[in-house]
Amino acid sequence: MVWSFVVNAIIGFINPHVAPALITKLFLTVFAWYYVSETNEKRKLTFYKNLGISQILLFSVVFIVDCILTIIFLTVFKEFT
Repeated sequence: MVWSFVVNAIIGFINPHVAPALITKLFLTVFAWYYVSETNEKRKLTFYKNLGISQILLFSVVFIVDCILTIIFLTVFKEFT
């Protein structure tokens, strides 16, 4: 969560438009999924696997929630700049 807001702040200062921010978030989510899939980090997802949640579903939901937070953050950020 903290990293998401740090990235939102950086994107807000560089280019506070929604479309490039969401594309950047998509790239970062795909990178995180690839990193988890190809390293030993997938052991940390055992809890979600036991609940029946696949990696794709998990990262998709995280991306959607992150998009909603990004849109809200950038909308508020634009109002004050």
